[in-house]
Amino acid sequence: MNDERMNDRRFRIDDVGDGVRLVTMCRPAKLNAMDRQWFAELTEWTSELGEASDARAVVLTGEGRAFSAGGDIDMFADLDGDVSRVRPHLRRVYEAFHHVETCAVPVIGAVNGIAFGGGTELALACDIVVAGESAEFSFKEVTVGLMPGYGVIRAPEVMGRHWTRYLALTGRTVGPRTMERAGLVIETFADELLVERAVAMAREIAGFSTLGVRVGKSFINRDTGSGYAESVEATALLFDTDDHRDAVRAFVSRG
Repeated sequence: MNDERMNDRRFRIDDVGDGVRLVTMCRPAKLNAMDRQWFAELTEWTSELGEASDARAVVLTGEGRAFSAGGDIDMFADLDGDVSRVRPHLRRVYEAFHHVETCAVPVIGAVNGIAFGGGTELALACDIVVAGESAEFSFKEVTVGLMPGYGVIRAPEVMGRHWTRYLALTGRTVGPRTMERAGLVIETFADELLVERAVAMAREIAGFSTLGVRVGKSFINRDTGSGYAESVEATALLFDTDDHRDAVRAFVSRG
């Protein structure tokens, strides 16, 4: 892979020892927003690390002031509500998140800063979630005439229906302590200690039987793919509405 391509990568992977990989979303100027390349790379590294004999746990975090601000609005504008293009895009999105769930090694989400829309959905896909004190969670999809397609499938299992309705229907932003009460965040740390504590937890997991951890994760995450097809269809149809198109145009025009 040439240097130019490497410099344009959406994820950076560092071996921090003891079988632990630190995966960092490295698109800080765009708040680690998710575009087509982002989803392709997510699928790529979860597959590769799941097959690596020396990888036993992963910590996933973001560079800069965001974990991820969610879907790249420029990508939404490019789709222009065309359902025939939206459906395959949504399938790629769901497949990428599902790759986190089904990655053979545990993935610890270390949520730093903004986790909006797809950022909160990505956290839902992780096996364990810890957060920094400045973390912010929100399902912003409702503000652009959509629903969190993956989130409405996964969040009720993680947080329950009441918390899912609250977040998905209001678009409100909540902090890590609220998400602890909701059941998504396990622990909250000072921002400067977040990655260190997440890596320590990953090392703890990596010290146990590889087979026991992998089989345990696989069994806990069984049946996680159910409901995706229906959510893809419902979300795709929402893309093909004036409410969504108008909201995206207004967002883009604000620059």
